[in-house]
Amino acid sequence: MAKRALLAAAIALAAALFVVPSALAAKGMLVGLYDEPETFGNPGKAFPLMRTLRTQVVRVNLYWGSGAGRTGTGLGVARRRPAKPLDPNDKAYNWAVYDRTVQLAKRYRMKVLFAIYGTPGWANRGGGPNVPPTKTTDLRNFAYAAAKRYSGRFVPAGQDRAYTAPLPAVRLWLAWNEPNNPVFLRKQYRKVKGRWVVQSAVDYAKICNSIYSGVHSTLLRGERVGCGVTAPRGNNSPRSSRPSVSPLAFLRAAKRAGMKRFDAYAHHPYYSNRSQTPTSKPKAKTAVELGNINDLIAELTRLYGKKRVWLTEYGYQTKPPDRLFGVTYAKQASYLKQAYTIARKNPRIDMMLWFLLKDQRALGGWQSGLLTYRGARKPSFKAFQRLPR
Repeated sequence: MAKRALLAAAIALAAALFVVPSALAAKGMLVGLYDEPETFGNPGKAFPLMRTLRTQVVRVNLYWGSGAGRTGTGLGVARRRPAKPLDPNDKAYNWAVYDRTVQLAKRYRMKVLFAIYGTPGWANRGGGPNVPPTKTTDLRNFAYAAAKRYSGRFVPAGQDRAYTAPLPAVRLWLAWNEPNNPVFLRKQYRKVKGRWVVQSAVDYAKICNSIYSGVHSTLLRGERVGCGVTAPRGNNSPRSSRPSVSPLAFLRAAKRAGMKRFDAYAHHPYYSNRSQTPTSKPKAKTAVELGNINDLIAELTRLYGKKRVWLTEYGYQTKPPDRLFGVTYAKQASYLKQAYTIARKNPRIDMMLWFLLKDQRALGGWQSGLLTYRGARKPSFKAFQRLPR
């Protein structure tokens, strides 16, 4: 009985420490960038450029499983099941690219926002990176191992502790990416007893809870986990060829499904056509873009209280080269300044990240960079550089 009482007390203490008050919100809004191909594929040039831009936060996808990522294979940490999943030194884990990234971020005086994403095949019977794990404990264990490795106190095995500094600390985390989009989470709907259920929200509630629990189990001060990370639109049509869920419907469904704890709610409030400015209201009543971001904040408040808000992707594409969604270089710079002004004035928003640093080469990709694909600086480069910090 004494052992049970001690265990119960320890669990209660841990639960109390998991609650991160809103006082942890940053003083002012953090300004950052998200560009995976450049961060992983061209770090020697990307990090100095991001420092020139006075970047405070760089978003990095931390791929749990293998074969995930826009830059190809080799980014997955756990390609096979670890024998000791809570131990960052387990031989199944390969953290090399992420160790390099956090070290570069520290050198150039930037915070890292790690977005944990991508299920390994061993954790979901080979279902693919966008299929949730069969057992949520596997994801929770990985989140704990990641948070422990990047606690600011961890020295990797095989290195002399007397002469090697610990790996830099990471205190900002995201749970998954755009779970209301079938590209990132399958499946979106499931029929139960003749009624359609938002299955993506059911699965995501478990993903959010697992990552939150795993990260905060380190009991480190200052850890913050963002959940949601929602795409701006969804068709709410389970019978369509590509069903997706709108942001507010997803938020409500995740709440019903038991999404309990998070420190901030993340969203991607992209525009839907090139005629829209950052103040424009979306034509679709179900969409949440920057022009109606307070609709999301109001619903978040109703369901969870005054949680903090992170805008972890935003940007305007340019023409040239994008003829469909692109705006002129001058408008991109103007809209960038206007968007950050809107976000900064909102007392609930703590972070806003621009996507991308550099245009992607393929026209089917994104051309919202501050640089052209060939590296020429657009007017938006200087506009971003001059944003208040």
